Amino acid sequence: MHQLKLKTTQRDQIIDISPQCADFVASQDLTEGILLVYCPHTTAAISVNENYDPDVKSDMLRFMRDLIPQNAGFDHAEGNSDSHIKAGLFNFSQAFIVADGKIQLGQWQGVYFMEFDGPRHRTVWLKGMAG
Repeated sequence: MHQLKLKTTQRDQIIDISPQCADFVASQDLTEGILLVYCPHTTAAISVNENYDPDVKSDMLRFMRDLIPQNAGFDHAEGNSDSHIKAGLFNFSQAFIVADGKIQLGQWQGVYFMEFDGPRHRTVWLKGMAG
């Protein structure tokens, strides 16, 4: 297992981690199998979406902020209930098919780390499984 270390700089932020995932697959000589990408944080998520137009990321973040505002009268004392809800709406992990040594993504897709409670130091776990 590999631990990918990230440092986010904003409260809500999307970081493309596709290159790091591809580098990990290559470093493991994983030609056929599965790559598991897991986020061990309750206020962040892993997602897949269009990675060509940067407006997709800003649109997603703006929509989530409008849909679930930070100060919506939540009971959670830490003031980050919106972050927990946003992370739960996405997912904490994604599994990817690896074929011919490459992660199988659609033409426009990228692997996203989604921060909802930054800035923070974060870890993403990567695990390759041959098969």
